Amino acid sequence: MVQIPKTPPPASPAPTRSAPTSADVARLAGVSRATVSYVLNDAGAVRISEPTRRRVREAARELGYVPHAAARSLRAGHSRMVLMPAPAFPVGPLYSQFISDLQGALGLLDYTVVQYGTAGLQDDEAARAWAELRPVAVLVPGSGLGPRGVEVLRRSGARAVVTLGPESVEGAHALLMDHDVVGHSAGAHLFDRGRRRIGVVVPREPGLEAFSAPRLAGVREALRGTDATVTELPLAHDEGAAARLAARWRDLGLDAVFTYNDEYAMLLMRALQDEGIRIPEDTAVIGADNLMLGRLLRPRLSTVHLELPSGRELAELVDRAVRDPAAAPEAHKVLGASVVRRESS
Repeated sequence: MVQIPKTPPPASPAPTRSAPTSADVARLAGVSRATVSYVLNDAGAVRISEPTRRRVREAARELGYVPHAAARSLRAGHSRMVLMPAPAFPVGPLYSQFISDLQGALGLLDYTVVQYGTAGLQDDEAARAWAELRPVAVLVPGSGLGPRGVEVLRRSGARAVVTLGPESVEGAHALLMDHDVVGHSAGAHLFDRGRRRIGVVVPREPGLEAFSAPRLAGVREALRGTDATVTELPLAHDEGAAARLAARWRDLGLDAVFTYNDEYAMLLMRALQDEGIRIPEDTAVIGADNLMLGRLLRPRLSTVHLELPSGRELAELVDRAVRDPAAAPEAHKVLGASVVRRESS
């Protein structure tokens, strides 16, 4: 007789541990649940001794307790989420550092910063997608939001809508980044160095028009009424395009170039040097952003240093707008510029 082995019964699933609660933290710390809430939500209006605060925080760490954001939002009547849509344009190191500083400063003010991908979304459609997350504030880079989008966000509960770009949007606070001043600084510097046939690189990459157009206009304004000429130089950010531009450089007859930023400067300088163009003897070069790599080039790169407010200043502006949502929208100019003169010009 054939013995058929018995199939062992399935193992019982391991019991799942329930998430620790504020009541667990209160028991371990020997305080009330209200005290736990006050301490972990940094309620400054309630006086709690530092030893008690320490005890509560240590208990929360020991238990792995994390406050429930949704529950906290219900108690406060709004979330603490600040939504930052990802920009639709290529970002460089300077912008990345600026955004990183701002995120850190908002975190210190107890806001949760969430970045949102916006590929293919524009204005109203983008605003509706952002509104679904019910953020307390939205920081929109560039020019992808209009008045109707601001209204959509406001109706969904956003207490502050802030734009970062060259123009104000009706209904939103604006951090105005006027890039004319960058081009004006570069153009004036090259003119003061005796250069009269000045080229201006205009990136071909989509999304950069909001920055390149005012920089070009700033150069033109700086040279208005002088004997200098301005030549627009469309350029893609790749070695082949730079080599093709450099190959016809002598025919262009230029004695200086503002390269839009330091990254394009590095690209074009190498191509010009490969063509035997001497820098600065034949062509002076100036970039923008004051990246460290520019100081490592030979010759060292002259540049326009962008003067931006600190992340803490902008975070406090967002916080004031959240605390007073009925306040009239304000516009703040937040971009200055100064030339850092080095050997390339």
